[in-house]
Amino acid sequence: MTLTSNEVDGYLGCGFAGPFNALSEEDLVRFRKELESFEALQGALLSELPGQIRAKTHLILPWMQELIRQPLILDAVQSIIGPNILVYHVTCWVKEPGDHAYVSWHQDSAYFFLDPPEHVTAWIALSDATKKSGCLKVLPGSHHNGPLHHNKGDPLNNLLSNGQYVDAKGLDAAEFLEVRAGQFTLHHTDLVHSSAPNQSADRRIGIGVSYIPTHVRCNHGHRLTATLVRGQDRFNYFDHEEPPRDVFEARAVAHHADATQRFFLNHGSERTRTTDEQ
Repeated sequence: MTLTSNEVDGYLGCGFAGPFNALSEEDLVRFRKELESFEALQGALLSELPGQIRAKTHLILPWMQELIRQPLILDAVQSIIGPNILVYHVTCWVKEPGDHAYVSWHQDSAYFFLDPPEHVTAWIALSDATKKSGCLKVLPGSHHNGPLHHNKGDPLNNLLSNGQYVDAKGLDAAEFLEVRAGQFTLHHTDLVHSSAPNQSADRRIGIGVSYIPTHVRCNHGHRLTATLVRGQDRFNYFDHEEPPRDVFEARAVAHHADATQRFFLNHGSERTRTTDEQ
């Protein structure tokens, strides 16, 4: 689904776009069933599992390889960052019904160390994300301010470690990005956003996929891994990730462990939680 020029201009001006349709009803049902079957196998909800499992989950769950390569999503992303696309990171963002957890106002760019910061996040809904269930809340145009200083605040119920937050301005202009199951939104790496607790009767299941063009590199710490999902990578700033053949196969588990260890070493456990739990 190639974005129109007006939609691209809207993204560049506001810092976000969508929602757009992405998944068929059949794929939506299958993906959620696969996720919840995995949870049953683990004997725990995904929201309760360690952050390393919720990060780069596409390296241990084969169906998630399909998700990150959905043509409608890649077409939209290509409209913004071009035809040579890497998946830099994948995060499972799950809030259970009645969960008190929330996310304070922040920017993704503060935790990814990308140069240039040409990173766009696709937020893919496997369940309805509404005001009641704690959908993303954004400050339109806030990405024009560039990277902002993040303070440490009260961590109680805040899914950001140490309660990191930015001094958000213009909150009266904030918008809710409500997304139906099977849809996705896009947002800029410098867009200031947050989310409230899930007060609905259903789980809020969102998969965040961080897409970057292949000419972007991580300018902090160790060499990281990424998945090429479209085009060619002539720069080789990242080691290419290998897709899993089966759920939790030994080779995939080892590959996932290596990839997440590098990621967490680069970003530090205190800073990484902001990208793993939203």
